[in-house]
Amino acid sequence: MLVISIQSQVVHGHVGNSAAVYAIQAEGVNVAAVPTTLLSNHPRYPSLRGRVLETELVADLLTGVEERGLVDEAAVLVTGYLGSPGNAAVIADFVERALTRNSRLVYLCDPVIGDDGRVYVADGILDVVRHRLLPAANLTTPNQFELELLSGLTIMDAQDLRAACSALAVSGRIDVVATGCTLADTPEGQVETILFASGQLSRFATPRLPIRPSGTGDLLTGLIAAHLAKGEAIEAAVRLAVETVFAVLVRTEGAGTAEMWLVPLPMPGRGT
Repeated sequence: MLVISIQSQVVHGHVGNSAAVYAIQAEGVNVAAVPTTLLSNHPRYPSLRGRVLETELVADLLTGVEERGLVDEAAVLVTGYLGSPGNAAVIADFVERALTRNSRLVYLCDPVIGDDGRVYVADGILDVVRHRLLPAANLTTPNQFELELLSGLTIMDAQDLRAACSALAVSGRIDVVATGCTLADTPEGQVETILFASGQLSRFATPRLPIRPSGTGDLLTGLIAAHLAKGEAIEAAVRLAVETVFAVLVRTEGAGTAEMWLVPLPMPGRGT
């Protein structure tokens, strides 16, 4: 069991591969992690060090993945934060080659574009996601804002969400996991993750906690990929991933930390 995960990497905190890799490994699945950035932390901090990795370096790492035969071994391929239009293009090239080489490979596209009504990626990335990555994907995990942006539709209720998910599948069948959803009938004080698969909606609601650490979407995507790699059906994979992310958020709230607390809390008297 192997997941190839192409995402950002940070020194401090848990976003991109710095959220997904540990989660995938904790599920007993191997992961080949390819970075698109190497940053000190995510951009919500007052300062940011490091850089988006050069396109030539990302392309070279992906060539190495192919040379080691990892595409043939992989069950799931994940793409997340791409970093630059150049990186987006070479990653799209890799995705196309990988899917041609391994017909059993499941491609999970996390369209990391923005949130809270704001696009935060460089010009040109959205076009690659919309026109190259999504048409190749088996599954995508946008947040509600990204789903609205990609579909061109406003989502107020379940009917709107169904229409937006269907709009992404114009060029082929794609399952959608919409995250961070608040619809007209979402129970007060809750937030939903909603799966659209085979024309049906499956809704997973959890209490909305008074914290909002970065990287929860990346963690969810990594967990879904791990469960799919282990052979779980899509609905079970999403349900298990939602349960784990909520447990991590409860743990994080209890620990009082700004970043997600991924590892189990220490037992009393057993270290800090």
